[in-house]
Amino acid sequence: MTVSASFSYDVFLSFRGSDTRYGFTGNLYNALSDRGIHTFIDEEELQRGDEIRPALVEAIKQSRMAILVFSKNYASSSFCLDELVKIMECVKAKGRLIFPIFYDVDPCHVRHQSGSYGEALAMHEERFTSSKENLKENMERLQKWKMALNQAADVSGKHYKLGNEYEHEFIGKIVKEISNKINRTPLHVADYPVGLESRVQTVKSLLEFESDTGVHIVGIYGIGGMGKTTLARAVYNSIADQFKGLCFLDDVRENATKHGLIHLQEMLLSEIVGEKDIKIGSVSKGISIIKHRLQRKKILLILDDVDKLEQLRATVGGPNWFGSGSRVIVTTRDKHLLASHGVDRKYEVEDLNEEESLELLCWNAFKDDKVDPCYKDISSQAVAYASGLPLALEVVGSLLFGKGIKEWESALEQYKKIPNKRIQDILKVSYNALEEDQQKIFLDIACCLKGYELAEVEDILCAHYGVCMKYGIGVLVDKSLIKIKNGRVTLHELIEVMGKEIDRQESPKELGKHRRLWFHKDIIQVLAENTGTSEIEIISLDFPLFEEDEEAYVEWDGEAFKKMENLKTLIIRNSHFSKGPTHLPNSLRVLEWWTYPLQDLPTDFHSNKLAICKLPRSCFTSLELSGISKKFMNLTVLNFDGTECLTQIPDISSLQNLVKLTFECCENLVAIHDSVGFLDKLKILSAFGCGKLMSFPPIKLISLEQLDLSSCSSLESFPEILGKMENITQLELKYTPLKEFPFSFRNLARLRDLVLVDCGNVQLPISIVMLPELAQIFALGCKGLLLPKQDKDEEEVSSMSSNVNCLCLSGCNLSDEYFPMVLAWFSNVKELELSCNNFTFLPECIKECHSLILLNLDNCEHLQEIRGIPPNLEYFSAGNCKSLSFCCTAMLLNQELHETGNTMFCLPGTRSPEWFEQQSIGPSLSFWFRNKFPVMDLCFVIGPMGKDSILFRPIMTINGNTMETQLTEKRCCLDFRALDYHILIIGTKYMKFGECLDKPLTKNEWNHVVVSIGIEPTPKDVIVKQTGLHVIKPESSMDDVQFTNPYKQPSFKEKQRLVDIVDCHRQFMQQQTTLVSLKPHVRQGGESFSLLPPQACKNNMNWDSNSTGITSTSSVQGYEIALQNLRLDMGVLQFVQQRKRLAILGLSQQRRMASLDLQQRRGREMVSLLSSPSLELMVSWQRRCITSVQGLQEQHLPSTIKQNFEGCNGIYEAKVSEMVECNSNDGNDNDRTSSPVEQLPMAKEDRVPSKKYQHVSNMAWDPMELEYLVHIQKINLSQTTQTL
Repeated sequence: MTVSASFSYDVFLSFRGSDTRYGFTGNLYNALSDRGIHTFIDEEELQRGDEIRPALVEAIKQSRMAILVFSKNYASSSFCLDELVKIMECVKAKGRLIFPIFYDVDPCHVRHQSGSYGEALAMHEERFTSSKENLKENMERLQKWKMALNQAADVSGKHYKLGNEYEHEFIGKIVKEISNKINRTPLHVADYPVGLESRVQTVKSLLEFESDTGVHIVGIYGIGGMGKTTLARAVYNSIADQFKGLCFLDDVRENATKHGLIHLQEMLLSEIVGEKDIKIGSVSKGISIIKHRLQRKKILLILDDVDKLEQLRATVGGPNWFGSGSRVIVTTRDKHLLASHGVDRKYEVEDLNEEESLELLCWNAFKDDKVDPCYKDISSQAVAYASGLPLALEVVGSLLFGKGIKEWESALEQYKKIPNKRIQDILKVSYNALEEDQQKIFLDIACCLKGYELAEVEDILCAHYGVCMKYGIGVLVDKSLIKIKNGRVTLHELIEVMGKEIDRQESPKELGKHRRLWFHKDIIQVLAENTGTSEIEIISLDFPLFEEDEEAYVEWDGEAFKKMENLKTLIIRNSHFSKGPTHLPNSLRVLEWWTYPLQDLPTDFHSNKLAICKLPRSCFTSLELSGISKKFMNLTVLNFDGTECLTQIPDISSLQNLVKLTFECCENLVAIHDSVGFLDKLKILSAFGCGKLMSFPPIKLISLEQLDLSSCSSLESFPEILGKMENITQLELKYTPLKEFPFSFRNLARLRDLVLVDCGNVQLPISIVMLPELAQIFALGCKGLLLPKQDKDEEEVSSMSSNVNCLCLSGCNLSDEYFPMVLAWFSNVKELELSCNNFTFLPECIKECHSLILLNLDNCEHLQEIRGIPPNLEYFSAGNCKSLSFCCTAMLLNQELHETGNTMFCLPGTRSPEWFEQQSIGPSLSFWFRNKFPVMDLCFVIGPMGKDSILFRPIMTINGNTMETQLTEKRCCLDFRALDYHILIIGTKYMKFGECLDKPLTKNEWNHVVVSIGIEPTPKDVIVKQTGLHVIKPESSMDDVQFTNPYKQPSFKEKQRLVDIVDCHRQFMQQQTTLVSLKPHVRQGGESFSLLPPQACKNNMNWDSNSTGITSTSSVQGYEIALQNLRLDMGVLQFVQQRKRLAILGLSQQRRMASLDLQQRRGREMVSLLSSPSLELMVSWQRRCITSVQGLQEQHLPSTIKQNFEGCNGIYEAKVSEMVECNSNDGNDNDRTSSPVEQLPMAKEDRVPSKKYQHVSNMAWDPMELEYLVHIQKINLSQTTQTL
């Protein structure tokens, strides 16, 4: 993206040349030009071709705003409509302004495409349909036109009616308003604004600048040189035209330091109010003036580089200081500053990615966006050095412009050791603002502790300084000097380099006098040459993994630590020493030495302050460990992970200050001393991976928070708990074959979460129901959950009910006998996960679980019955429950269960329930509503989805605006391999639109909604077979919901034709039923003819699969495919058409004669149905036709059908009466009584058993049942093939 500081044009004029070029638009252009407003007007009166020219597109992009002159014939020009789409794309992507002028046109006609606009779009649609060339693309183009018209008409503009005012006065008002909007100079953003587009859009979304409600403050924070100011300027240029007052205060930190807060207030008022020489006596007086002068003004205020809270309090004290719709942006390096002022909307500026970094470097180094091939490798090194910091890329690129590759290599090598001064000075601003102790811990982290876990950093710094450093770490995070990612402490590469350079400058020439040593070569040199001094406080030796093994070997005499009298922290990882140390300083507080080379510590090492001792993968035995516990009684952390020689944990009762004890993966550990269970301050205890440990001593650890006994493959019983342990809230046991839990398990009084994974046959303790705070039990993949044995003392406990609200017993081989007791124990459960089990039924007692709202039975392949439904069940999933009975499915799909709109059900099935009044074949449907959004249920029939689970959410497109609809529940996915069709019902409660629902709504008018489903990831084989919608009453009134376009009422002739067609279809489908019943008697070589809808229907109507109106032709292609694959039997068609004409005349006798005539002409000629795929297309087409006609009858036919036929001669009275009868049934064809259809006479021996086809006649009347015709024909086809 290129964020320009200026535009080629101020205004772009969009208009219909034949309407207004030589009148209104021409006069408007002259008036704008006379005012000095640079305006683009297309001088080509006649456009050739159907595509908009690239030059015109570029003119739109380079214009600050567009004036749209909507005249009566604007929509008749496809060129104007394409132009409008491009303009609206610029509005959305770049924040451009539009100013609509409705020139003698009702804005409602533009918004809803009615009147002349509706007629024009209908003509375009007819043109696209008749040509059939690029039909799909053209129909999408038509939809974009409609969306653009709707969105443009929603923007506030001017309405001019001929005869109401003088045109020149109207134009004068427009010119004045346009002049006010563009009367500003854009800010310079950057010479090369790379990577700004996405970041600008993110900040704009936080600002919600399109809304005029409220006052929003957004904070932009990050380290120096990251581009905060550049981003703020780009956002300012993008949205400034929307506001009446503007102010961009640069360098607030510097100006406040030099000139004071009063100067800031005076600058703010002067820029927004437009008055010079404003004088304010004091800060408090300035606050009062700002509030008084600006509280009714919609302003955009940007404060750049704020570093103190008083600066914000003096300029933007609160939202009530400014008028509604105002927006404030604050850039700072201090995140905490924003929180202190109550700024909730924050954006941390992200590093440039590798591609963006390379582009910015190339612009500065080569003055081009492409890298010189000769510099490709060295450019990559420069990008890696800058680590996405725009400042570094600009500085390095500019300094190396015109330099050779050798100079590049030399400069980069130098920068890695000693950073560029300009970069260093800018980054150091944040460091200089820290307190002294905060500067120390920043340098400790930057030099030695980067990448460590946060808890470990806190422990090390606490031990090193003797006080807790959590607050200081938090300050560093707020000032963006360090970051916490995935629980680890990290920082930007250049910030790290800055910190190391600050430490180096303390003693640039003598390594032994550095306070911190971190570079492995420097440490080896000091140890080998024995040049250490008392200045050294921290050594962190960690060889890079890519270094050769020989370089990780340290050759020394073991005496180097004697001179380091103030060494407090010694960390050695990933290295090997030629010998062990002969001496360790007693000043040590942190000792971490992986693969320590000796079996014991030096005998003269007696540090009373040693707090952390970590010796993993060492050679220590139980004896040496016992000695350590007696020498260092102030230890808080003891770690002997991976020590192979350790067979038992000795008596460590002397370590009463111990907080963390771990001996993970000690493969030969077989015993643990009882003293381990009585350490009152112990918070973390881990025996993970001790495969030979068969028992664990009783424990009474009152401070214990974490206990890890996972992967102890020989441990079969959980330790006895001798007293209340109220600090363990979560217990995870994975891959440990525990057979039982003790009754004393109840002493874990504050336990909330219990997780068991692959723990074999687990017998849960009956005392589990006595845990008052236990909320969740997850048992996954256990071979079985055994029912506990009840002793006499435990009978009272078994009658209690647990407080567990989430119970997951997935894949635990549960049987039918397990449920009565479990449901009695956990009757208060809210979420019950029983997937992948072998039970065959859920007992009736599940109805007693009144709190149950979620029930998951996915992949329970043997499940046949569900004998009760909990009364408050909202979420239910039975994916792949292929044995589930029809009665259970019908019970779960009962309308009463879903009538509150708060359910989400998924279960096997191929058809939407009948109570969904609006249904559509395919992945979407549409409706219109007014007033508030209706309460409803949605239904989707989803086909096989392959091997992966999927995430899904409904997608709502309202008036052309796609809403970010989310499901409020976390379980909005299908966690099973859907091997067949499934029915998904989603209620309104589970749909969340966020705060932006009101934006696309048109008040007091009809809003158009298209409903579809989004699936992530999108599998190739997913088929959304059917979509349905049910409006829940009385929460929503059907008077406010329609399923046909309320702005496109059919004409009288269309209504007459629709009633005519539905009668024709009814008779024809009955005739098809007869033909289908004759199918099994087809003879080889007989003349074949296929089932088709009457040709007259195809000629008269075009149908839309997403709408019940006659407004689209999206299904014509499907019909044409069916027409090409099926041959029409003219005899049957003529029969139906003749009978239709006879029905109008009411001549039943002639109808019977027509049947006899057909019998004489055709005899007993049979039907050959050999094209099932084509027939499926035909059935789909039939369903849409009949559903569409029924919907139009319900909503558009007047109460008295006779009124429709006034002036129409020759209509037989009987026909009118028949139609009136149809209307009295509310358009429900199923309720109409019609004369029986004449069947083709057959010999008795040729008759098909009536039972086999008895239901086919009913299917023909129900559009949603027609698909069964396909199934019947496939069966008959296979039978015929076998016979032949």
